[in-house]
Amino acid sequence: MGMNMELWLVWLILGFVLVIAELLSGTFYLLVIALGAFVAAAVAWSGANTLVQAVLGSAVALGGAWYVHHYHEAKRNREGGQANLLDRGQPVVLEGWSNESAGLARVRYRGTSWDARVAAAEARPAPGTTLYIDSQEGNTLVLVAAPPAR
Repeated sequence: MGMNMELWLVWLILGFVLVIAELLSGTFYLLVIALGAFVAAAVAWSGANTLVQAVLGSAVALGGAWYVHHYHEAKRNREGGQANLLDRGQPVVLEGWSNESAGLARVRYRGTSWDARVAAAEARPAPGTTLYIDSQEGNTLVLVAAPPAR
């Protein structure tokens, strides 16, 4: 039992280290991994072997990480795909049209080419025109002619 007592303490310390790291990052992923370490500590304290501790702790951590990921995805979808608001209002240069009638284009932003969609109500400007990022849908930038209000 002496080995298990030490192992549960290791799991517990690992859990607290992860909680402290989470306080610095704010993503919630480290928090659910810490929860897995706490579950492993409880299982170790109850006397279960190392394999059971690792499996249950990992299951809780993986399940929690899956939940946090899906929570963030749902939140981004509720916000209309505008998860990266830091890019909102940034200028881009229209390189050319991929499908002008559908409003699909290639633009220059941050030194590389991006897929973009010009908002439906906008006119179809000529290549070389400066447009502005309104939102982002996956890897596609949604553009408008005038800088959006922040």
